[in-house]
Amino acid sequence: MDRHHKINYLEIPASDIQKNKQFFSDTFGWRFQDYGPDYCAIENAGIDGGFFRSDQAASTESGSVLIVLYSNDLKETQLAIQKNGGQIIKDIFSFPGGKRFHFEDPCGNEYAVWVESK
Repeated sequence: MDRHHKINYLEIPASDIQKNKQFFSDTFGWRFQDYGPDYCAIENAGIDGGFFRSDQAASTESGSVLIVLYSNDLKETQLAIQKNGGQIIKDIFSFPGGKRFHFEDPCGNEYAVWVESK
């Protein structure tokens, strides 16, 4: 695939990088490469990215971009998020083409998880 003008990397704020690394590793199987105490690269997440130390959090309410993950089983993913320290902020709802829910990671960043309608 030609990378010219394509989204290549996402950087996500995290007030506690270690806590977020543990959450995403336990919940989604992501791996990380540390680059000092204030940054880590995200691996095995579908697109490259990283967490940077910040007291800010990304949310749609503040106009932030929403990172949307895919799941084969919304209920299973929802339970794993809750078990590992995430918080469901919008329960499962339908939209044209599928269903999704929104959650916050341990640092307060908002994400969504969706599944196609069958």
